[in-house]
Amino acid sequence: MKLKEKAYKKNTVYKGKAVDFCNDTVILPNNKKATREYIDHPGAVAVVPFVNKTDIIFVKQFRYPVNEITYEIPAGKLDKKESLLKCAKRELEEETGYKTKNIKKLISFWPSPAFSNEELYIYTATNLIPGKSHPDSDEFVNTVIIPFKKALQMIYNGKIKDSKTIIALTVLASSIKNSEVIK
Repeated sequence: MKLKEKAYKKNTVYKGKAVDFCNDTVILPNNKKATREYIDHPGAVAVVPFVNKTDIIFVKQFRYPVNEITYEIPAGKLDKKESLLKCAKRELEEETGYKTKNIKKLISFWPSPAFSNEELYIYTATNLIPGKSHPDSDEFVNTVIIPFKKALQMIYNGKIKDSKTIIALTVLASSIKNSEVIK
């Protein structure tokens, strides 16, 4: 069975500061037309910053859509024509103050492919050099250092609900089974 849909008419309903909202018409595999509403997103990068072999820096911030303070790994939207690595380093420094040259890609994924084309790239960072954070003018964050093992427990007890953070930590847990991080 054919599955692929083809764009028939692209329609940007709203151009936002961070994302655009689209309402496109597509041709279905059976040649009928349908509407697809989605968020056009430039992509984002997140970083799991290890201050040592067992402890990670998280940011706490208020998230208006869920009306809660969240625990998240540092992350941010890609700027136009910005490389993934440059974005990862920029967001790490902006939100935590730390810099590093030791950064490695962990995984990438689509957070919500049913209604957004965002792809999120997750990196790990080690050998951190402390410095001063400089968040965006509309961004208010606090940093907190949490042991990796405790952060995993925070997922299971509902204190960490952010999908990128959950994915990053669980992928790390499965890929470093015999490491000191999870012992």
